[in-house]
Amino acid sequence: MTIDHPSRRERMSRALNLTDEIVLVGAGHALPKPEISDAMLPFIAHQEYYYLTGHAGAPGGVLGFDPKSGWVSFVPEVTEMDRVWDGAEQLPGEFLSRLPAWLAARSGRRLAMLGVPLAEANADPATTTRVREALRHARAPKEPGELALMRRAAVATADGYTALQPFLVPGVSERRMQVELEAGFFRGGATKTGYDTIIGVGAHAAVFHGAPSPDRIARAGDFILVDAGAELDRYVIDVTRTYVAGGQPSAFQRDLYAAVKNAHARGCARCVDGAEWKDIHFGAAIDMVGSLVDMGVMKGNPTSLVEQEAHMLFYPHGIGHMVGLGVRDGSGLEPGRTKDPRPCLRSLRMDLILRAGHTVTIEPGLYFIPALLNDPGRREKYRDSVNWALAEEHQHLGGVRIEDNLLVTDGAPLNLTAAIPQAF
Repeated sequence: MTIDHPSRRERMSRALNLTDEIVLVGAGHALPKPEISDAMLPFIAHQEYYYLTGHAGAPGGVLGFDPKSGWVSFVPEVTEMDRVWDGAEQLPGEFLSRLPAWLAARSGRRLAMLGVPLAEANADPATTTRVREALRHARAPKEPGELALMRRAAVATADGYTALQPFLVPGVSERRMQVELEAGFFRGGATKTGYDTIIGVGAHAAVFHGAPSPDRIARAGDFILVDAGAELDRYVIDVTRTYVAGGQPSAFQRDLYAAVKNAHARGCARCVDGAEWKDIHFGAAIDMVGSLVDMGVMKGNPTSLVEQEAHMLFYPHGIGHMVGLGVRDGSGLEPGRTKDPRPCLRSLRMDLILRAGHTVTIEPGLYFIPALLNDPGRREKYRDSVNWALAEEHQHLGGVRIEDNLLVTDGAPLNLTAAIPQAF
């Protein structure tokens, strides 16, 4: 299913609700590689520009909107050299050389600058903020064409995780796992990976953005955390699975995994139309702290411990974010809200009411992170809330995270990534 960008722009023009203001949306510019050569870094058009035009390869491209005359796309003129060296084809639209005259004819009117700013654009900050927020909220519910791309990316992601399964054994490096996983993505139809693949074995399963290393080798019983997803035409799947090398967890590992899996299942079920995102986040925190109390790791009433922010010792990130056109698609604040200043919400990427059509990640996790557990201030503050001897005993363990991508509907949520293999 293809995306009808002219119809999308018309829908967005109504959502922006402008009268006399004009809008520019910049694609950005290609950047040279940091070396003596004529090669360029791969060009990625700004998300806002790509959403409105569908033009992936338009360095310097600008989309203009005047509520009195409509949309106009200014595109770079393809040269003979471009055709010879890169096989480039001319995009439809007006040449960029005509943009100055378009702007001059509208001088004196307030301008919102979206995408990558233009040096020559005298944008009004308040108008820019208002228009950007309106666009972000209007494009949050996914169109059928977007969901079709995400479903295809989910299939490619599942192919990669399936290809990975024989390599989740002792003696295999993180790097080898990455190679097998990503090869599966591409065989499944991915155009690229959605973001830099994260794989951590043992203690590195608690490193949130850890890059795979050829030197870290899985040992029997190690946790293996894999956070990776396929991308198809800029639409991304963001998934995490945690496995055990050799498939034989200890009793403590099994309990820890079950604690996260339970919170994950309950968090997914809470992704319904009208739900408050912060409620889903805190619900997962209370669920997991309750399990840690049952395991003897924490002490006290789970709700009270979360109110004291003690959960951040083991669960220091948010429950998830929006996903789709990029791994961070939208998110942010509900209109009229300001950022909640509580430290425990510093990493929560959005404060929104969920609505049908939203696609979000649900990714609870529990970790044993030495940098947090060995901090003297935290030790003192939570001296009566944690079984510190037991926590120290498991500092080598790493952690567990389970992440899926949910589509909010008028009824029960739909898990777009349910087919991706889990550990147990």
